[in-house]
Amino acid sequence: MENKKEIVLISGMSGAGKSAVSRVLEDMGYFCMDNLPVSLIGDFVEMVETTNDIRYTQIALSTSAADFPEFLNSLKGEGLEVQVLFLDCEDRELLSRYKSTRRSHPLLLSNSANTLEEAISVERAMFQEYRQDSFFNLDTTYMSEKELKNRLIKHFGKTQDPTFSVSFISFGYKHGVPMDADLMVDVRFLPNPFWVAELRSLTGNDRAVYDYVMDNDQTREFLHYFLLFTNYAFREYAKEGKNHFTCAIGCTGGQHRSVAIANYLYDYYKDQYRCYLEHRDVDRDRKS
Repeated sequence: MENKKEIVLISGMSGAGKSAVSRVLEDMGYFCMDNLPVSLIGDFVEMVETTNDIRYTQIALSTSAADFPEFLNSLKGEGLEVQVLFLDCEDRELLSRYKSTRRSHPLLLSNSANTLEEAISVERAMFQEYRQDSFFNLDTTYMSEKELKNRLIKHFGKTQDPTFSVSFISFGYKHGVPMDADLMVDVRFLPNPFWVAELRSLTGNDRAVYDYVMDNDQTREFLHYFLLFTNYAFREYAKEGKNHFTCAIGCTGGQHRSVAIANYLYDYYKDQYRCYLEHRDVDRDRKS
C-alpha cells in the first residue's frame, strides 16, 4: 500500500534516552507522543489510518516497559508502517544517570521494585522476552547527543526531507522586536508603500504592494547581497547540525515591506528547507 503512515515505537530501558530521542525525531518532523494510555491504542490506530491530517504522516510513540508488549501487538494496520527503536544502556551508566538527575525510576514509583538497582534489573527482565533482531537497537552508554542525533537521522531521516528548518517572521519595530530571532533584518531603508495612497490600506500579502517593494533597484541589490549570506549560512548551520533558525524581517509597522520580503524569502527557500512563515503584525493598525 502506498503512502503508509510511519510510526516509530520508542521503548527500552528507563534512563537510556527516550526523551532525547523524541526531541530529535520531533525536530525531524515526527509528531511525538509520550505514554499514550494503553486503552486508547485502538482508537489511535483507527484515527491515524483514516485521517488526512499531515501531522500524522510520521509519528513517534514513546512507551514504558509495562505497556510495550500491548503497543507492539496493537500497532497493526494496512495503512501503517511500524518500526521499533529499542534503547539500551549499561546498568552502571543508568545508575549514574538516575543519581545525577535525582529522578525516580518508573518501577519505584509503581512500587514494583524497592531499590534503583532492583528496578533496573526487573525492567531488563521485562524486556528480555520481547527483544528482536528486527528492532533498531541503540546502546546509548557511550553516546554523545550529537552522535545520537546523527544515528537517528541516518536511520529515520529521508533525504528529500531536510532536517534543518527556517522560520521567516515579519514584524513592525513600533510593536517591539521578536525575542526569539536568530537574525534580525531591518528593511526600513526600502521604499515605503505607506506613502502611496492607493497602497496604504493594503499589505505585503497583496500583489500590488509586493510588486511595489520588489520591483525597485534597492530591493534587488539588497536581496542579492542578503541571499549570498543566507545561502552560505543556512548551508553551514545545517551541516553543523542546527535544527532551526529564525529570521525576523522588520519594517516600521510590519504591514508592507517586511511582509513582502518575508514572503519572498519563504518562496525562495521552501523547496530547499522546511520553512515556516509568520506575519506577526500584519493585522494590527495600519497607521505606520
